[in-house]
Amino acid sequence: MITIALTKGRVLKETLPLLERVGITSLEDLNSSRKLVFETNHPHIRLLLLRGVDVPTYVQFGSADVGIVGKDLLLETECTEFYEPLDLGIAPCKLMTAGLKGISAPSGRIKVATKYVNSAARFYASKGRQVDIIKLYGAMELAPVLDLADEIVDIVDTGNTLKANGLEPREFIGEISSRLIVNRASFKSKHEQIERLLTAFRNECDQSGSAL
Repeated sequence: MITIALTKGRVLKETLPLLERVGITSLEDLNSSRKLVFETNHPHIRLLLLRGVDVPTYVQFGSADVGIVGKDLLLETECTEFYEPLDLGIAPCKLMTAGLKGISAPSGRIKVATKYVNSAARFYASKGRQVDIIKLYGAMELAPVLDLADEIVDIVDTGNTLKANGLEPREFIGEISSRLIVNRASFKSKHEQIERLLTAFRNECDQSGSAL
């Protein structure tokens, strides 16, 4: 059995068509069901539906053999128990700093609100900036508005959410897309099955139309 962990939300919307193109379809509608484990048209492949932040953990400990998750979340983990062999190129966006429109960040030490603590710390350190990082899990855009932080570090897609809250993007940190990750032990013990899966995804990303 190969278990594939999928990320809920926007990533899932782009993942399901990709899975179909490589020949994997769930026997139930992932979007309407309350289940978290789904059988597929392949008796040896099942799907897990998880919060993105949990996908690396399930793959790390081998509860899932393969995962599809955003690079933004992988940048936050220091795990070495999985490989990251493929950029699927789906759900693209940017990791950026942002702040109140028309107002520059203070020149000295600043407060930064983000759920991407490690990425933010590395970025500001590379700039030689001193920061106090405030960890938030949502509603990041409120932090500068309510004077909790001078800047935020967050994912930017269209920028409409920033604009709606009186913020603007500032500095670019990195390009983000969804990646395929593989548990190291699974890659050895289930090498043939996983290699076939990887080949199908690689071929589809190369637009050669291969399926399982």
